Amino acid sequence: MSIFAISDPHLSFGVPSKSMEIFGSQWADYTEKFEKQWRLFITDEDLVLIPGDISWGMTLEEALVDLCWIAALPGQKIIIKGNHDYWWDSSSKMSKVMPPSIHFIHNTVFNWNDVTIGGTRLWDTEEYNFNEFIHFQDNPKAKEITYDAQKKENDRKIFQRELQRLDASLKQLDPKAKTRIAMTHYPPIGADLKPSKASSILEEHNIQICVFGHLHSVKKNSLPFGEIRGIKYYLTSCDYLDFTPIRIL
Repeated sequence: MSIFAISDPHLSFGVPSKSMEIFGSQWADYTEKFEKQWRLFITDEDLVLIPGDISWGMTLEEALVDLCWIAALPGQKIIIKGNHDYWWDSSSKMSKVMPPSIHFIHNTVFNWNDVTIGGTRLWDTEEYNFNEFIHFQDNPKAKEITYDAQKKENDRKIFQRELQRLDASLKQLDPKAKTRIAMTHYPPIGADLKPSKASSILEEHNIQICVFGHLHSVKKNSLPFGEIRGIKYYLTSCDYLDFTPIRIL
């Protein structure tokens, strides 16, 4: 039994007009690549972490088409909300319709064998940005992050709430588990791996592995992240991984 991670599939089976193929050649036939590589590496005994941006659906009904497609792939899946998961609804509503092989973390944790997993979406922060690592010319819709006064204030409020949610989730981790994993959608740390507000919370809760996504059109091999202060950080955006799930455990 292994644990893999891959994020940001941005599926659009429920809303075909939003295919990611408009974002550059790397997204050509991406759902076929995604499924092929998934089936090549993952078995029914494995666990797959998908940290956000799962479906372009605007409603839970639209997203269910994509969720059922993922559910039909091998393995158990753990998902968290991404900034484009507009369909994400209340826990009670999602629990009623979520396919059996998909489990979601929403102010909660998930325990699997000797592994305990928590997390939250996070948000943009002024602590670091990744503009220098992005191929903006390859993605005509990508925009460099800039901060005006209003955006700064709005982002600070959202980010602070997300830090509180991260802490609240990780407080629920099983203290008896051998491995402690955090899932965030936004990167919790910069490319230089210097301490950040989010990474400090991860360290406080003795996290060993953190997986995240959100970043697209990243220059090849430019963001290896790595291990620092006891935590291994993995960028798992599917286009960065060439649509191949990465084994983390």
